[in-house]
Amino acid sequence: MKLYYAPGTCSVACWISLEWSGADYEVEKVKMGSPEYKKINPLGAVPAVDLGNGEIRTEVLAILKYIVDKYPEKDLGADEGLENEIQFNEILSFMTGDFHPAFKPMFVPRIFTTSTDETEQDKVKEAAYAQIDEVMQHLDSIIGDDDHVYKNKKTVADAYVYILAGWSSMTPKSWKEYPNVKRFMENMEKDPVVTEIFKKSQE
Repeated sequence: MKLYYAPGTCSVACWISLEWSGADYEVEKVKMGSPEYKKINPLGAVPAVDLGNGEIRTEVLAILKYIVDKYPEKDLGADEGLENEIQFNEILSFMTGDFHPAFKPMFVPRIFTTSTDETEQDKVKEAAYAQIDEVMQHLDSIIGDDDHVYKNKKTVADAYVYILAGWSSMTPKSWKEYPNVKRFMENMEKDPVVTEIFKKSQE
């Protein structure tokens, strides 16, 4: 299996999850949106995985769930039972559907305005901060008193949350100002796999 990634992106969560799973895999750093990478993923976005049989699959949620299902012995997903499954899926869906998109106006403000004026684009970024704060507060409530995102156990959701919550460091209110998120992030940074993969992904 080969994972295509870019530094600082959600694809690094897939890398961490693959390492946790004990998978046989390799990684390749790519430039998002480049003509070369669009031959792999026409949307130019990461992550993408080559499953080793000629199939390329994309989308972080699909890849994370694939890792969970392919390596069930590692127990990186929901506990058994429909109610447990919906709780786990709710968290991942919140991260992909609400949390992740909240940052898009900050990263690429030009696509949220017809103006090419830098001042106007800065206003788009500023407007994003309120939405980011809202999703960060909700994440803080999801974590609660636990050290993990789901049922106080290590899952692929932890890796995803760790990468995305880290983006808040680029806003006026970083993850350090949300007590439960802060505890979660600091515990994640004690995981040698997390620190090693994150460092490698920046090289």
